[in-house]
Amino acid sequence: MISRTLLTIASCLASTAAFAAGPPKPVDPATYGMDPVTGRFIHPEAAPSTTYAGPNPVKGSLDHLEQKDYIKNMKVLGHWDIIVRPGHTWQHFVDMNGRRYMFHYYRQYVRVYDVTDPTNLKTVLNKEYKDGSWFGAASIAYNKKLGKWIMIQTFEVPRSKGGLDDKKYSDPSVINHVLEAPGLRGFRVYELKSPTEWVLLAERSMDVLNPSAVVQQGGGGYDVPNYDGGKYAYMLGAPDNTFTHMEFSNQLYSPAQMIYDMEDPANPRLVSTWWVPGQRLGEEEAYRKWPTAGDQTSWTGGRLPMEVPVSPEKGGKYAYTAMGSLGFYVLDIADPAHPKTVSSLQLAKGAGGVEGDHVDASRVTRRGIVLTGGYPMNEDCYEPWKDVNIIDVKDPAHPKVLSVLPRPMPPKDAPYKDFCLRRGKFGPKRASPSYSPGQPDANIAIYPYFNAGVQVFDISDATKPKNVGYYVPPMGGKFGDLNSYNSPVESIHVEWDRKLIWAFTTAGIYLLSSDALGKPILTPKGH
Repeated sequence: MISRTLLTIASCLASTAAFAAGPPKPVDPATYGMDPVTGRFIHPEAAPSTTYAGPNPVKGSLDHLEQKDYIKNMKVLGHWDIIVRPGHTWQHFVDMNGRRYMFHYYRQYVRVYDVTDPTNLKTVLNKEYKDGSWFGAASIAYNKKLGKWIMIQTFEVPRSKGGLDDKKYSDPSVINHVLEAPGLRGFRVYELKSPTEWVLLAERSMDVLNPSAVVQQGGGGYDVPNYDGGKYAYMLGAPDNTFTHMEFSNQLYSPAQMIYDMEDPANPRLVSTWWVPGQRLGEEEAYRKWPTAGDQTSWTGGRLPMEVPVSPEKGGKYAYTAMGSLGFYVLDIADPAHPKTVSSLQLAKGAGGVEGDHVDASRVTRRGIVLTGGYPMNEDCYEPWKDVNIIDVKDPAHPKVLSVLPRPMPPKDAPYKDFCLRRGKFGPKRASPSYSPGQPDANIAIYPYFNAGVQVFDISDATKPKNVGYYVPPMGGKFGDLNSYNSPVESIHVEWDRKLIWAFTTAGIYLLSSDALGKPILTPKGH
């Protein structure tokens, strides 16, 4: 293990500088945009990150935020002018005492709604943390063995403390700002007595070297944990300061996959850590072999915890994960203490945005397929297009791409021929998470596509997916205020059991239905 004293600013930057070709050069405007011959948008093959630098309009881009909406094979059942935070929020549903509640939050803001009657959303908690603390990305599940609702919240220091301000390569002093930041780099475990009453059971640092230190090592817990109420919780984290082979200019750490024993929620225990060779300092030989090594742009590491269709405690063997530009992986976790790489696929198509973000493994046991994709980070399609791949994993040792979801196209009456011209980001984000209520439809996939709204796909033939519906809401925010408008539909959550789709947008919350899912159930669950 490399000690803290040996981790200098220079060694942090060695993650790219030693082998670097540098970031992609700014793209010649003449080489991308609408092709007048084919009428299709041509994406850059690679582009530098402009995530924090503003828009990249091309000829034909709108000069305003469009207020019109578009709909096909969907219905709007409700709309609330509620924006917890533009750009990104998390959601979770809990069924408690005959009621259904939705948690909706991001860091210092958390709201809880009673959605038992989904068309009559009622706020039961509206809280803002003003003391510098915040509500961590949470997984909430009922532990049948204990008869308790358990919530795990992850806490990540780098971005919560201001991050690198996109200056990792231009101003190395910002690295010390992250390395020396105090605070929990890990997770907390709570028992939910009610949707608004949480009792702390445990606090754990993910720093494997000195977990009790005021200034801990590593990145802490990234994004939402994966916990179903059973023995194991799956989390994403960088457990020490050697996990710094991260290319992205606004992130220092390269997150790994971590498994915790949660049999006693008051005493979580680290079981194992798995990562792609090359993520750590000291693994330069493996790092050199990465296709994106040295590009100072790509996300190199995990984005979400591994997906586990069947837990090892129930006889499950395989897990699935996307590791940014490092590819899609199938893991053998039959022995959670010793995860093994079974196979991988390299799916990235050039630097820019997040090349491998999420995996939807909800159809593995029924159909032997997973869906996985990245998402855009630059505005106005100033980066390679991000596909959602349908992958056959029936033979875990030899996964193969069957198809990609079709690119959403604007309706004929839209004032543009491609959503790249609508402003903001265009491309897939994440499907409804694995902890959504009910069993996901085996033949329908639903994704948010930022400025292209909510898109519904028929995947009954996995080799020929079809777009069968959409709702594209008006653009919210203020033109010119980057963070207020550039992620128009940033997340969705599907109540599969009630056939309802919730969309979280810069224009508020939308409740939607689609004939593709079937008739929505608008009465309270169980009535």
